[in-house]
Amino acid sequence: MIPFTYARAASAAEAIRMGAMPDAKYLGGGTNLVDLLRETIEHPASLVDVTGLSDAIEERPDGGIVIGAAAKNTAVAAHPAVRSRFPVLARAIVSGASAQIRNMATVGGNILQRTRCTYFYDDDGARCNKRSPGQGCDAIDGFNRMHAILGASDACVAVHPSDMCVALAALGATVRLEGANGTRTLALTDLHRLPEDHPELDTVLAPGELITAIALPPLAYAGRAAYRKVRDRSSYAFALLSVAAMLDVADGVVKDVRLALGGVAHKPWRAWKLEAALRGQPAVEDSFRAAAAAELADARALHDNAFKIGLAERTIVAVLAGLAAKGPNGGQP
Repeated sequence: MIPFTYARAASAAEAIRMGAMPDAKYLGGGTNLVDLLRETIEHPASLVDVTGLSDAIEERPDGGIVIGAAAKNTAVAAHPAVRSRFPVLARAIVSGASAQIRNMATVGGNILQRTRCTYFYDDDGARCNKRSPGQGCDAIDGFNRMHAILGASDACVAVHPSDMCVALAALGATVRLEGANGTRTLALTDLHRLPEDHPELDTVLAPGELITAIALPPLAYAGRAAYRKVRDRSSYAFALLSVAAMLDVADGVVKDVRLALGGVAHKPWRAWKLEAALRGQPAVEDSFRAAAAAELADARALHDNAFKIGLAERTIVAVLAGLAAKGPNGGQP
């Protein structure tokens, strides 16, 4: 067993001070970090418990919502304002884990969870650049059915496992960060990194920097939303592919669209190319298919996951066609 110290922070400032210690890690619900400790992938010298920080879910006058990083996933998914204004987030959270895990997991911890790649967890001879930089990536020539088709590199083909983050990416969420150098705000889509040559770096967080809140801006058509998760079994399982989407249609034409993909990349994948291709087009399946093809034009398959490219196109088309057929507030949870 690797020894470590434990302390509970009473404020963000105290957490940041404790987090500046060498090899310190922030501990939320522990639903991922505890697993990593058991597997000796993470071996911090100290754990800083941040569950005492803000778990408030605040409604803003403009229709947006600010969620404290210590809020439990269950509380977020059940909150009336989330369910009515941002139903795609509620659906993604409920799809993401069992009730027991949602009761423990925090929003901040969900955002920072690490990949579930088999080779990342296998420390008995498997090579993994994310676990041991420079070692190699056995997933590239190994069993890679769950792995990335977008944004991968020769160093890593793992995917980000969060369902919640896919919805947050589509919603245009921002993340508030606090650290020794002050406070800053980032778009969630800018928080996670693609692997490139340094897959051991999951995010752009500075050492000791702490997520304190997540903000969802108002979005008039967020009620016309869907979250679809394709997985190997209907109970709790990670996504082969997921789609979070919102669609604004007027007179049969796409005014605006938000769409993000999960299970396809090292980070929640905002479909910027699809969105640009679809705005101003007829809200019909041919348009949806062409926009999906534009987004997936750069997809690259491994020997076990080529099916994901076709699966992604079909799922995108089905989700958007379903939204186009609904009223502006259709499908709320």
